[in-house]
Amino acid sequence: MDRRAFLKSSALFSLVGTLPSCATNPVTGEKDLILLNEDEEAELGRSSHKQIMKMYSSYNNSELLNYVTDLGEKLAAVSHRKELIYHWNVLDSPQVNAFAVPGGYVYITRGMLAYLGSEAELCGVLGHELGHITARHGVKQYSKSQVTNILTTVASILIGNRQLANLSQIASTAILRGFGREAELEADRVGAEYIAKVGYDPDALKNVIGVLKNQEEFDKVLAEEENREPYAYHGVFATHPDNDKRLQEVIKAAKKSVSEVKLDENKKKYLDIIEGVPFGAGEGQGSARGPNFYHTELNFTLKFPDGWKIENLPTAVLGTSKDRNTLIELTMRDLNRKITAKELIGRLYGDTYTNGREINMSEYKGYAANVELDTTFGESHKCRVAILYKNKKEAFQFIATTKDEDYFARNNRLFDETFMSLRKLKDSEKELGQPKRIILYKVEKGDTFKTLSLKTSFSTHAENRLRVINNMFPSGEPTPGSLIKLVY
Repeated sequence: MDRRAFLKSSALFSLVGTLPSCATNPVTGEKDLILLNEDEEAELGRSSHKQIMKMYSSYNNSELLNYVTDLGEKLAAVSHRKELIYHWNVLDSPQVNAFAVPGGYVYITRGMLAYLGSEAELCGVLGHELGHITARHGVKQYSKSQVTNILTTVASILIGNRQLANLSQIASTAILRGFGREAELEADRVGAEYIAKVGYDPDALKNVIGVLKNQEEFDKVLAEEENREPYAYHGVFATHPDNDKRLQEVIKAAKKSVSEVKLDENKKKYLDIIEGVPFGAGEGQGSARGPNFYHTELNFTLKFPDGWKIENLPTAVLGTSKDRNTLIELTMRDLNRKITAKELIGRLYGDTYTNGREINMSEYKGYAANVELDTTFGESHKCRVAILYKNKKEAFQFIATTKDEDYFARNNRLFDETFMSLRKLKDSEKELGQPKRIILYKVEKGDTFKTLSLKTSFSTHAENRLRVINNMFPSGEPTPGSLIKLVY
């Protein structure tokens, strides 16, 4: 055997020696290809948790966290993996999301909590995510990706093609993109069984999926208006739960496991717990109300053009026209040189800028100019930038542009008017910079979602937004005497 062939065979032997064996699935009792033992699974969970908490922060509400934890532990006590220590987390994020990672880590966002309507529905979400852990979906997914890496590396060694090894990354990405419909349905089945054993009606899980499906349907309407792709929770809802035969069978089967001690859905208790939770941006992030944006901590307000959508992002405020073809972005910039705003624009964007002008307002002074930047609309795209000094150490930085450069010049006035609407808050406005929050309202005779929409701080689609967060989309109406969620 020549030296090259020997090295190939040695590599093959060492890599094949690392392939996983079969392990019994705690939920199904069947054999699965599993790469990790339970100790390694726990370590994967710990490292994954550290990465997740770099992307999110915990929602600082001990009462809410204790509530979620208590419910989660009740479900864990009837699960297939009672021996695990579970970690329940409420994330300070407006995203409507819940997920789990191996090793017993379960996460739910305050954005998800805002859309649920009862304790039973919350248990439906927690039970579903617990099902992913007990059925070891994350571990199986990890194992598949590692096997793909191993086998592809072996193949690349044997045929001497280094480029083939890159395919493993593509395959891994495809596998890790989501659990897939079969795993999600299994988590539905297991979650429904758990909440039934605790004493809740398994139909609560169907209600949860209905809430998420309705939100998905509403977002399709918004996406068409805003010329973007719709968002999809987990991307698995092909049909509405009322028409999903497999889901109906799962819930029907779970009803055979219902505890003799049947629990109420606890709608009032749940709503009392989530009252006051921020809806949308959280504490210290400012708040969009109509065409205006208010930020209490930074002490400023700004008016965007009427009809625009305002997105309060973690590091920026983004205003976009209804067709999303024109945008204005506001960020904060730290200053490290004692130079004028005009000089700073020259340092940042070069001296080739055009149409420059001084901005002198009673509260802020700065400079605006046209420059060319790489944007989502293309490279070297025409933009209007402005820098307004907040104080000696900070500045407001605006970047504005439009998709069709032929319309750029006519928008310059609109851009400058927006920049110059920046001002400090009046004492009476400081409360407006606080987060929008969920409030409870007892429906009176004659109330409709259309009339109640006037009591909210939604600037667009207020009526349908109320229907969605109260799970009455697209045409439901509130019942007199019932308790519903408003946002203000």
